[in-house]
Amino acid sequence: MGEWSRLARRVQMSELISERGRVERIVGLMIEAAGPRAGVGEYCLIRTRRGSEIPAEVVGFRHRTTLLLPLAEAEGIAPGDRVIPQEGTLKVAVGPALLGRVLDGLGRPCDGRALVTDTSYPLFNRPPDALLRPRIRDGLSVGVRAIDGLLTIGRGQRIGIFSGSGVGKSTLLGMMARNTTAGVNVIGLVGERGRELREFIEKDLGSEGLRRSVVVVATSDQPALVRLKAAFTATAVAEYFRDRGEDVLLMMDSVTRFAMAQREVGLTAGEPPATRGYPPSVFALLPKLLERAGMSERGSITGIYTVLVDGDDHNEPIADAVRGILDGHIVLTRELAGQNHYPAIDILQSVSRVMSDVVGQEHRESAAAVRERLAVYEHAKDLIDIGAYVNGSNPRIDEAIRCNERIRKFLRQGIDERSDFEVTLRGLKGCVEDGEV
Repeated sequence: MGEWSRLARRVQMSELISERGRVERIVGLMIEAAGPRAGVGEYCLIRTRRGSEIPAEVVGFRHRTTLLLPLAEAEGIAPGDRVIPQEGTLKVAVGPALLGRVLDGLGRPCDGRALVTDTSYPLFNRPPDALLRPRIRDGLSVGVRAIDGLLTIGRGQRIGIFSGSGVGKSTLLGMMARNTTAGVNVIGLVGERGRELREFIEKDLGSEGLRRSVVVVATSDQPALVRLKAAFTATAVAEYFRDRGEDVLLMMDSVTRFAMAQREVGLTAGEPPATRGYPPSVFALLPKLLERAGMSERGSITGIYTVLVDGDDHNEPIADAVRGILDGHIVLTRELAGQNHYPAIDILQSVSRVMSDVVGQEHRESAAAVRERLAVYEHAKDLIDIGAYVNGSNPRIDEAIRCNERIRKFLRQGIDERSDFEVTLRGLKGCVEDGEV
């Protein structure tokens, strides 16, 4: 029995055999390897001759070759380097300690401090069952008059902010993060310029907003796969707080750069370009990300996603696809920004599809009246500007001119100005009644 005991101990202490592979070649960003037994979406470690280990994800196969994309810089990888499959899929460490922290695209702290938690969530998760989702019935104030008054967001809604570059998306996100009534903010910065990270955290978000926020960032210089994972990491963190019963505000800037990262991955893996250079996988992946926000039986995730429209074309493929998935859209225009009208929200082009379900009758009527006067004024604007309109010719135009300045004043809001929801409602009603806002 003594001999058998020694043999059993040796077996227990032995290293298990894993089906490893080796690097065959690198073409552009793609690493081709022979031998590792791993499926699409699984992770491997590439052990270089220098002793470093570079994580990579399996993205496809070509004949008997496994195709991998690195999750870090591929510097130092050479033919013959070992490829070691890893068990399980990527997860992100979660817990209350995340509040006030900044994470990278894979969920690791960026501030050098350890994250003490024993809970983790998978990056890829299924959305709540469609039949088990409660209906959206309650509003969520974000402290911005134009949105709370005329584009009211529902708790658990998903809405997009559509604009060109430099029109004030990040500033608007910062205002909402500071002023919202949601319990927790999760902010995903996907493909952000490195210079703007500290500017957003310190200027737009501020210490007050950061205290109840988790920021996930993958800058534009990082590998496409890391930028892609950052969006899923932010969503997984939001799901953790939602499952604790919190009302979470998930803000992602931007879905366009998420789609561009997937385009880079898809084209590198050999997918054919379909619409304006975007492969089919981009349009298949968008709902898998966006559908994870919304109501659940435990809590809610209200999703606000920015869309960077190409050349101010609001009908370009990504904007069009995202608009069809979301529950509303807020359009920022360069014309309003050029008039120093901030936030530069074009009310007539924007809509919240759940507003009628979350506001009262008086609120709906006031919002409809303001929209009508804006539309009438916009239709007659050319005549008014050149002085061709004669006062008294049309009562609706007369009313629109009378209310126009008060409406414009109501829609403008300073960066550090917060508007309570009840104050917003009184101001909205005052826009179409006698007296000042």
